[in-house]
Amino acid sequence: MSAPAPLSAGAFPSPPGGFAPAPPPSTRRNVELLLLGTAVVVTTVALVLVEAAQDQGAWWECAELALAYLALFAVAHLAVRRFAPFADPLLLPIAALLNGLGLVLIHRLDLAAAQTARSNSWPIPSPDADRQVLWTAAGILILATVLVVVRDYRALARYNYSIGALGLVTLLLPAVLPERFATTNHTKIWLRLPGFTVQPGEFAKVLLVVFVAALLVSKRDWFTAAGRHAFGIELPRLRDLGPLVLVWAVSVGVLVFERDLGLSLLVFGTVLALLYIATERVGWLVVGGVLLIIGLIFAYNTFGPMRAQLHTWLHPFSDYNNTGFQIAQSLFGLATGGLAGTGLGNGRPDQVPFAETDFIIATVGEELGLIGLTAVLVLFTVLVVRGLRTALAVRDSFGKLLAAGLAFTIAAQVFVVVAGVTKLIPRGGLSTPFLSYGGSALLAEYALLALLIRISDAARAPAPSRRKETAPTSNPPTETLRPAETAIIRTDNTDSSRKAKGEPA
Repeated sequence: MSAPAPLSAGAFPSPPGGFAPAPPPSTRRNVELLLLGTAVVVTTVALVLVEAAQDQGAWWECAELALAYLALFAVAHLAVRRFAPFADPLLLPIAALLNGLGLVLIHRLDLAAAQTARSNSWPIPSPDADRQVLWTAAGILILATVLVVVRDYRALARYNYSIGALGLVTLLLPAVLPERFATTNHTKIWLRLPGFTVQPGEFAKVLLVVFVAALLVSKRDWFTAAGRHAFGIELPRLRDLGPLVLVWAVSVGVLVFERDLGLSLLVFGTVLALLYIATERVGWLVVGGVLLIIGLIFAYNTFGPMRAQLHTWLHPFSDYNNTGFQIAQSLFGLATGGLAGTGLGNGRPDQVPFAETDFIIATVGEELGLIGLTAVLVLFTVLVVRGLRTALAVRDSFGKLLAAGLAFTIAAQVFVVVAGVTKLIPRGGLSTPFLSYGGSALLAEYALLALLIRISDAARAPAPSRRKETAPTSNPPTETLRPAETAIIRTDNTDSSRKAKGEPA
């Protein structure tokens, strides 16, 4: 008995009824919904703990905040589910949890301000938590708008010069305005409009990241040309330093004329990081570090407020009741919190000036302790890592640089804030992303988050399926021939056979 002939490739017999269809790709939106539910529970429990500790009877206000928070992020989840179904499921929940924790701390500071006002017979100030809810609603509206309008993030590269010009204008506009239209708390970073104020530099940092990412992709040869070697490092050519020198000059201008150390460091550091990511050359970091040192020395020697800020950083207790009061109170609050914190509602974070904006990290450290502060920093770390993972997964160079730049912007901003609050570096004046009170910063952060969600959706979406081409068969299809064509073919075949036998045709 002969063995059965082996089956050729592609000749596997189909089971009865055919093969089952491939399962649809997982969008992980239910995971996102579960994590958002966890964020809502954590925020609600934290609000209840604050009310229980303060015992001011504002339970209805607490319920209003929790319900508003739930409704807003339900809308955000629906927007992501509809317009970016394959996005990273961790990005929105982390932002929601940070925003919720910030709302809890702002509400806690509102209660402290109301108690202080009652004890001194002052008018009770309007709560900042209610305004923060409105800003959060506006931020989620911007997130949904970006997801709807920017269906393909690569379209942003077509308008890179327009976006870059808009970013420079919004960054430098406060510097050219009169003091009464731009100055608040000794920093000239605001734009006062009838009815409200806006901080244009918060939007400039997102616009400039888009512009620099597109420029590095379109003009990559400018930055990758070989230069001289020194100490084993390949330095860029002098004629290629123009863009970096321009960014350095703009950053020094922001430091000198707007008196904003944090934004100056953030803009220059982000551009330098994008240069290194695009070229993988340490020489750009060396040149950037030298320019940074030169800029700081220049600002220190020619700009009086810069010298005062550095002196306050080095000696905060020498003028405790004046310039050193804020950083000194921040250090006292962190020391009071210790390892486990005083508990939500049990500390005195209102003793730190601007505890709800620039120094909200001190509020976290006092009431939640080192453990709580570490947990917040871990959340930021996971957010940044997911952004960098998106940069690695996306397929095009512009998307890689844009995602990496946006993630680095969050990381650099958190570093400047935390290092300033803990006296590691001079106070930068930046807000903590998603955590601090403020409108301009929160709107810009949700625009940044929307771009990250859009890029992660493109990176995680399945590749479009291509229609399989029909393989050629060995037996071509039968054609019906006319009688004349049949006679010609028969005659040709007869002649061929006679020639093969040596017979005359």
